[in-house]
Amino acid sequence: MARPLSAAVFTAVLGLSACLLSASPAEAATGAITGLAGKCLDVAGADSADGTPVQLYDCNGTNAQQWTVGSDGTVRALGKCLDVAGNSTADGAKGQLWTCTGGPNQKWTVTAARDIVNPQADKCLDVTDNNSANGTRTQIWSCGGGANQKWTAPASGGDGTSSGFVVSEAQFNQMFPSRSPFYTYSGLTAALGAYPGFATTGSDTVKKQEAAAFLANVSHETGGLVHVVEQNTANYPHYCDWSQWYGCPAGQAAYYGRGPIQLSWNFNYKAAGDALGIDLLGNPWQVENNASVAWKTGLWYWNTQSGPGSMTGHNAMVNGAGFGQTIRSINGSLECDGRNPAQVQSRVNAYQKFTQILGVPPGNNLYC
Repeated sequence: MARPLSAAVFTAVLGLSACLLSASPAEAATGAITGLAGKCLDVAGADSADGTPVQLYDCNGTNAQQWTVGSDGTVRALGKCLDVAGNSTADGAKGQLWTCTGGPNQKWTVTAARDIVNPQADKCLDVTDNNSANGTRTQIWSCGGGANQKWTAPASGGDGTSSGFVVSEAQFNQMFPSRSPFYTYSGLTAALGAYPGFATTGSDTVKKQEAAAFLANVSHETGGLVHVVEQNTANYPHYCDWSQWYGCPAGQAAYYGRGPIQLSWNFNYKAAGDALGIDLLGNPWQVENNASVAWKTGLWYWNTQSGPGSMTGHNAMVNGAGFGQTIRSINGSLECDGRNPAQVQSRVNAYQKFTQILGVPPGNNLYC
């Protein structure tokens, strides 16, 4: 288990090609569209009336969140189309549901950067005010690259994935043949919207190398995505630091390791929860009960924490530092510089296997 440079002990690990959102009728893709904070594009109240707001909402699997990408570039739910109100091209024009007319305000393109663009306005589908609260309306806005304009949409073709992630579900299953049913592929892809730069930065090779690096470290930490919670229950009462001003509101023994990075300690639940907009300090059990939340904590560490290293795992991969630096950022103080070469080799073996599955070379600097 790693000790980051901060006093916080963190027991943790840690393209979609540009295409028109279209397919032949037989290839039309249906599924959730996830965005800011991993929430779903949603039809308010599951109401199919013309003019019903299209909003952001917790993913719930209902028909109000099932979007079909049509052969004509439309995006449909409840039998109607995602529409820009008033055929407007202005910043702030609202997204709504409307009877499909074939008009240009109902045409959409998804880019490699996960923007969903209305070509008529040349503007992006946007979550108003970067607000991840349930019920926040969508609009079109000049594309700026913000997280509130990043979406993971169902699509067909390209790299063969239906999620927009560079790892297909079949490849994920090949990587983790004995995984716990908790660690779902859909949970992972739903979490991607929280960190839209993950596995979407750089060349196709770099994108796949980063995905492989993250998943290899996660695999090592969880025994191949087998373990959801820390196995040594005797450790559970040890992860409460009462010196923190907020204490341990969920209880002395509530902050044990959970999820793909085995998130532990009250201060790490607080930091991850604050970053993700989720109350993990008050309800840490979300990490073991909600696959998307669990994956978000892993992506939080990977994209924002350098641990005992000098860079995040994300930066190590996209800036060419190599897989070895991701090991250092996750558990370098216990494994790197000859401290535990067998553990390092285990991580490297997983990374080499996963890059082979994805069809890319592992690159240089594999060891730390």
